Order: sequence, then structure tokens, then C-alpha cells
Amino acid sequence: MHVFDDDAVAALLAFDELLGVVERAFLKQGRGEVERPDRPHFSVGEGLDGRAEPAGTGLAMPAYVHGDPAYATKLASVFPGNVDPGVDRPTVQAQVLLTDAANGAPLALFAGERITNARTGCIGGLAARELTAGAGPVDLAVIGAGQQARWQTRAIDAARGVDRARIYSPTPESRAECAADLRGEGIAAEAVDSAETAVRGADAVVTTTTSEVPVFPGEALADGALVIAVGAYEASMRELDHATFARADRVFADVPEEVAAIGDVVDNDVDPARLTPLSAVFEGEAGRASAEEVIVVESVGSAVLDTATANYLWGEASGEDRADIAF
Repeated sequence: MHVFDDDAVAALLAFDELLGVVERAFLKQGRGEVERPDRPHFSVGEGLDGRAEPAGTGLAMPAYVHGDPAYATKLASVFPGNVDPGVDRPTVQAQVLLTDAANGAPLALFAGERITNARTGCIGGLAARELTAGAGPVDLAVIGAGQQARWQTRAIDAARGVDRARIYSPTPESRAECAADLRGEGIAAEAVDSAETAVRGADAVVTTTTSEVPVFPGEALADGALVIAVGAYEASMRELDHATFARADRVFADVPEEVAAIGDVVDNDVDPARLTPLSAVFEGEAGRASAEEVIVVESVGSAVLDTATANYLWGEASGEDRADIAF
């Protein structure tokens, strides 16, 4: 079995190719041509060193895309205490184990953080490519200044082009650092001092936070704006307000049955029947009807994207031709 650390994953991964890989995974998921069991999660660390409460959560996320040479299981952990001073570790860590679908042989173990970040970025990139009004590079607002803020901006730039990006986070240092990092990659980015300033006039708005309260006023959205919300993934999390959904003409979801349970939907009394699978956009069955429509895309992520990405990386590493893998 081959082991790929983060540097090795970075050397293999290219956004131009990964966007197509993720699009195919969405199409397969929408057609029911995947295996995606429920992901078990469990508390860990209780009783360790006398600890009375769990230290974190472990998750196993298996999936298989029909026709792919291998299936994958992502092993993830969420340790909120890693943000404490003196703890130099990310809050979310992951590894992806790839197994031969024909004979069960273990093929590879990949460092998983970059896989998760990149495939999640591609959700925003594809949404911006297909659903942003007009043509050409977009005027982008990014709420949040962590790693996913950077990955969303990179992916949207790769998929559609970014004319400029306005970055807002409540912490001045973090938004300034994020904007500086993106400028270092050739993306015109600036830090701004309020969410409303970031959002007003933007073609696309991306939210990348773990907030429990709305992170920008929906009234500030321009007519025709696209909102891509990737931060909220459980009932306690909420990034969007009532006004955003009141203005939204269409609401797309990467996994509608799971998006229906997050705070954005539940707390805003959004009818789950409004949630159209994002795969329908790539099938050509749904999309933007006019330049004035406000569109919302909600994402909670899917292990299907992890297994598709791991198959792509293994193909790159082993030199296998993926040209015969059909959409």
C-alpha cells in the first residue's frame, strides 16, 4: 500500500482536472449510481488522562462511485480544543483509505485535509461556473477567512475567474492575512471591515463559517446574486438569514436530504421541497432562468466527492488512463 502525505497530494492535484472529477461525481450521485452508507460518528477521549468529557469526535465516511476502480473510506476527526493556545493542530483532520473495488486490495492512504478542502472548493467553483449571472470573471464576496475561504476563492477563480474578492471576517488580522495570501496567488483580493460591504454589489457570495447566526444581511444582496453556503453542516449552524431565502428564486443543495436538517433551512422555515439537487444543474435540467434571479446553493459535502477525488489522485500517481471513465 502506498502512502501519500500532504505534499504528495498537492503535487498530484490540479483544479482544472478536479472540477471535472467532482462534476462527474455529482452526476453519478444524482443518478443513484453510488454507494454512500450512513456515516457513523462517535465520541473519543473520555476517560483519557482522567478526562470527564470527550475530547473530540471520530467519523468514518465510506463511498463508492459505480464504475470506478476503487472505493474509499475517509476517516475524519473533529477536535474543537485544537484551537486552544499552544495546540498546533487543525480542528478537522482526515485520512482517506483507497481500496481496489475488484479484489479488495488496499491501494493507498492519502492525507485527507487537502482532499476535503479541494473537493469542497470545487462545489463552489462549479456552482459559480454554472449559476453566476453574466459571463466572465466574477465580483466575489467571501465571508470567513479560514482555509475554506481560500479554497473556495481558488476554485471559483479556476472555474470562472475572479475579478476581485472582498474578504470579511470579524477578526481584522485573519481577514487581512487571507486577502494577502490570495493576492500572493495572483487573485485580486482585499479585506473589508463589514459583511455588508463585502456582499453589496457582488455577483457571488460565499460563506465559509461555522456560525450559529446569520453572517450577512440578505437585504444587501444585489439582484442576480449567487449565494454559495458551505459552512453550516448541522442543525446548530446557520449562516443565512430569512431575507436571503425570501429573495431566493431557486435553492440548490448538494445532498438535499441532509441539507434539509441544517440550521439554514430549519431556522429559516425553508420548505425542504424547495431544495433542488445540484446534480440537476449539471444534467441541464435546472439552472438560472434570468440575470435578475437570486440563487442559493447549500452544501454539506458528500463522501462521494472524497472517493472520486481519491480515485483521481490514484490515477495520476499510477499513470492510469482515466479517459474511459464515463459520465
